[in-house]
Amino acid sequence: MNRLALVLLALFALAAPLAAKDSLGVFSGWAAFRDPAQPRCYAIAKPEPDRRPRELAAYATVASWPTKQIRNQLHIRLSRKLAKGASISLRVGQRSFTLVGGGADAWASDAAMDAAIVAAMRSAARMSVRASDANGRRFSDSYLLAGAATAIDAATLACARKRR
Repeated sequence: MNRLALVLLALFALAAPLAAKDSLGVFSGWAAFRDPAQPRCYAIAKPEPDRRPRELAAYATVASWPTKQIRNQLHIRLSRKLAKGASISLRVGQRSFTLVGGGADAWASDAAMDAAIVAAMRSAARMSVRASDANGRRFSDSYLLAGAATAIDAATLACARKRR
């Protein structure tokens, strides 16, 4: 198990009981959880370490809410608050997407884009999101995608079983 996976496992092991979430496993740099209180299931990862300071604890999630008929929705908590009207770009392997967002959050513009992003995540090694922060400085958060497909599948299956 690599160092990032061990750090994630330790963080999620501490956070999961406090938040009453069921851990579904850690898969390389990604983890999967089921939150029966919502109900929702999600895959989550932290960005790669960066030498530049981060204002916020950044993460990327792909979540499903079975009672809302939402499946594999991307959400990215950015490491900085966005400039008003900032353009947010996501690069997954060779594919590029323009996300929507505000504050310190970014999403796909619709379910079709969510599906395209998740499909790209399945075959790419990394993804990075870029934008301008509230002070006008460009920044980026990068994620390794090893384990992402397995974590997404684990979360999707956990919520599919929950509906039955």
